[in-house]
Amino acid sequence: MRTKSIRINRVMHITFLIAIVALLAGLIHSSQVYAHATLTKSDPPRRASLSAPPKQIQLWFNEEIERDYSSITVLDSNENSVTEALPEMVPGDLKSVVLPLPEINPGRYTVEYRVFSIDGHVVESSYDFMVKKK
Repeated sequence: MRTKSIRINRVMHITFLIAIVALLAGLIHSSQVYAHATLTKSDPPRRASLSAPPKQIQLWFNEEIERDYSSITVLDSNENSVTEALPEMVPGDLKSVVLPLPEINPGRYTVEYRVFSIDGHVVESSYDFMVKKK
């Protein structure tokens, strides 16, 4: 009888450990599945105070993005778009997108972006930078 009780306890402990390992593996795997593109770097960077206007906006993401579904808009302090250009992919870098800019005046600008990541998620956000007066 005691031997049977010990076996049942062992089986319960092993079953419990297997369940915990399976749960942890599922959590780790699901966090990778549900991840989406995240902005990792921008040029100009967030809250930058520049002494010269940038020639372009470049955004880098942690995963590939779809060029045909990406948009970048740069707004001046009056919320007017400063360019009609469309964003371009960077040759050889499927995680980066560039928007050429015309000559812009000193002031505060907002970069609004919306990208469609390769995993099917839409990511949109914005950030500001400033061009100082000379």
